[in-house]
Amino acid sequence: MAKDSISRNHDDDIHHPYYAIRICEHLDLRWSDWFDGLTLTHTDSGDTMLAGLVADQAALHGLLAKVRDLNLTLISVNRIEPRELSEDQGS
Repeated sequence: MAKDSISRNHDDDIHHPYYAIRICEHLDLRWSDWFDGLTLTHTDSGDTMLAGLVADQAALHGLLAKVRDLNLTLISVNRIEPRELSEDQGS
């Protein structure tokens, strides 16, 4: 369950896949802009989830390069299908 989160509005464009990137460290919410406006959510276990729409594979690799450049520990990268998002939102 999330303790803190910050979100930036995204155009709900089905052509841009939604990704959830989990890192081991507790990343300050102010890093959202540096991670292209992804939503940062802190988990109860101390991890940080970065989630949101990603323009394309090049943008995804750019985000992963930022994780690397900050020497963060990558736990997982998951592409979330639109139907899964609808189910999570209770639709």
